Amino acid sequence: MVNFVYITLNTIRFMLTMKGYRNLAPLLSMVEITVYVVGLSLVLNRLDNVLNIIAYALGYGVGVRVGIWVEDKLALGYIMATVILPDTTSQLPTLLRSNGFGVTQSEAQGLEGTRLVLDILTPRNQERRLYAIVNEVAPKAFIITYEPKYISGGFWVKRVRRRFRQP
Repeated sequence: MVNFVYITLNTIRFMLTMKGYRNLAPLLSMVEITVYVVGLSLVLNRLDNVLNIIAYALGYGVGVRVGIWVEDKLALGYIMATVILPDTTSQLPTLLRSNGFGVTQSEAQGLEGTRLVLDILTPRNQERRLYAIVNEVAPKAFIITYEPKYISGGFWVKRVRRRFRQP
């Protein structure tokens, strides 16, 4: 149980660190290391029982899985999606904008002609909703997403935060 808590905290702390939460990650790491020291001392004092070692290892594996699940539910940060459409007259940009997404569109030349390219910045907690809208309107769309490390300027930063703020 102790290792389960420790590894869950460790996974979340690592993800917070990767996303640049410079104040929260160190605070969480203090709790994490306290749990680790207590848990490790319990196991080291009882190495004669193989079930303690198995429980420690099982807690580690389950903790990693739960930590990933928690981080996925928190959906911290933003994603940048590039959507490439074969139909340059698609109404998808208008639909996305009416659903609160910021969309920058441009035309590009692909192997088979002109394509409509959409760049969309959105909070990660809106990622699945974005995919659902795109797949419903343009099932043949090519979608690439990535997590931007730094965002500055434009209307995106203020409006995107405000637009998708959870009540």
